Amino acid sequence: MGVYWRHAGSGNGNPGSTAMTRRTFASSTALASSAALALAVPGNRKMTIHLSAGAIGVKADTRMALEYAARFGFESIDADPVFLGGLSQGALNDILGQMKSKGVGWGLSGLRVEFRKGDGEFAAGMKDLPAHAAALQRAGVKRVTTWLSPASDTLTYLENFRIHARRLREVARVLNDNGCRFGMEYVGPKTLWAARRYPFIHSMREMKELIGEIGFSSVGFVLDSWHWYTARESAADLRTLSNRDVVSVDLNDAPAGLDVDQQIDSRRELPVATGVIDVKAFLTALRDMGCDAPVRAEPFNAALRQMPPEQALAATVQAMKKAFAFLGG
Repeated sequence: MGVYWRHAGSGNGNPGSTAMTRRTFASSTALASSAALALAVPGNRKMTIHLSAGAIGVKADTRMALEYAARFGFESIDADPVFLGGLSQGALNDILGQMKSKGVGWGLSGLRVEFRKGDGEFAAGMKDLPAHAAALQRAGVKRVTTWLSPASDTLTYLENFRIHARRLREVARVLNDNGCRFGMEYVGPKTLWAARRYPFIHSMREMKELIGEIGFSSVGFVLDSWHWYTARESAADLRTLSNRDVVSVDLNDAPAGLDVDQQIDSRRELPVATGVIDVKAFLTALRDMGCDAPVRAEPFNAALRQMPPEQALAATVQAMKKAFAFLGG
């Protein structure tokens, strides 16, 4: 908020102009908050059924995603910081008003900083992050997420850990200063972490160590039922976490007929499609901790991606609602 006011207040120095800008900003913030608070989810769950269109092979910008969400019954959508940062105050207020009227809120934004490569790529991404974070804050977006590569050909575990802790601490600081929680996803399949010379973080316990090293209470998990399953974790592991630890959730099932260590990351199923993953135990543990995160399907499923958009959206929301029926809504 402070960053936005400083930018808005610069210029001709007219006090009336600055005051009006602040009133406009306060109005947009109220719209963003009311849009989020307007969500009413059934049963006793707080988690929202989230639409991440790209994750199911559907192309949609923010406005189209909002229309799809309202039409098919999703409760939250992705936030694009570049799009949001380019909106005038009036255009932002218009979108926030539409979201409120349709009962759709913001779910999360993906992190647009390349931290997995060299220092140059990382520095370039960090230059843009303050503006992106400020745009998200202005729109009322409170969650930013990313994933970690589970192995390296060149870095030992400790070398990789130190680089991740240093870089992601910088990311977390900027996001925290702009009111955003930061979620990180570990990648569990053995077919990935054992395929390169040096395995890296691929379990909940290891991710806890990185989160602790980063040192911000606003940093937590992206929990994926797929990675939870392929890491051979249980509901007891989930119950070591609290709501403040969970920034977002991915919900998927696994192909039948394969041992857990044979599962391929790019070949998943929609929730409850096969019953290989105990989605009920996964969601129940999250429900019991009071989890209020957005929950999306990310099946990387070839058949789903070949469907027309409307068919893919209908199949996805049906699967999500079937999963949430385990919780009574």
